Amino acid sequence: MGRLAPHVERHFSGSASVRDVVIGMSDGLTVPFALAAGLAGAVSNHWLIVIGGLSEVAAGSIAMGMGGYLAAKSDADSYRAEMQRERQEVLEVPDVERQEVAQIFSQYGLRGQPLQAAVAAISADNEVWVQFMMREELGLEEPDPKRALRSSLTIAGSYIGGGILPLLPYFWPTSITTSLILSAVITAIALAIFGWVKGKFTGVAPARSAFQTVLVGGLAAGSAYLIARLISGVAG
Repeated sequence: MGRLAPHVERHFSGSASVRDVVIGMSDGLTVPFALAAGLAGAVSNHWLIVIGGLSEVAAGSIAMGMGGYLAAKSDADSYRAEMQRERQEVLEVPDVERQEVAQIFSQYGLRGQPLQAAVAAISADNEVWVQFMMREELGLEEPDPKRALRSSLTIAGSYIGGGILPLLPYFWPTSITTSLILSAVITAIALAIFGWVKGKFTGVAPARSAFQTVLVGGLAAGSAYLIARLISGVAG
């Protein structure tokens, strides 16, 4: 018999980073587009639109980055609080915790002596015990200590990258209407490419991911555009 080829499992492990890019890029593509489009109906100066759009990109990236940072910090704080609670329960009510371990293992088909041996092995070391309960009972994994900063920078950078694209046509010496049409086309193409790449990374069919991203992003941008035009019309 020939030697079996080594089995290599490929699993996607960057879901958190992809989520941050999705959050930043999707908002960056839609919100600045809608703001610029709303301004395009109220002013006739390209640079007023550019300045307003860039100001929104700067403010939005900071706000989104801070939101990502605080969310990641909150996850880390929640994890530490739950771990402390599990440590107390292991010390104060070990019999109850052993029953919970037995219930978890029994879901995998362990019975009798093998079940008792597994429970004894886990409960022999309190730290291992606590880690086991965090994963198996609560479904929590220890957050990366660098996650908060990385998340904030990823979201902010993605927002800036996405937000610049809809503003590019307003830098060109064309009519406001032409710039608006070009901005809409660029935004739609960028959403499609972004959705395609996201699908490749996450394992979703790229064409389906691209369509969903354009649809959702288009609805969001269209809604924001109508609101911006409505406000500018009332203000005018």
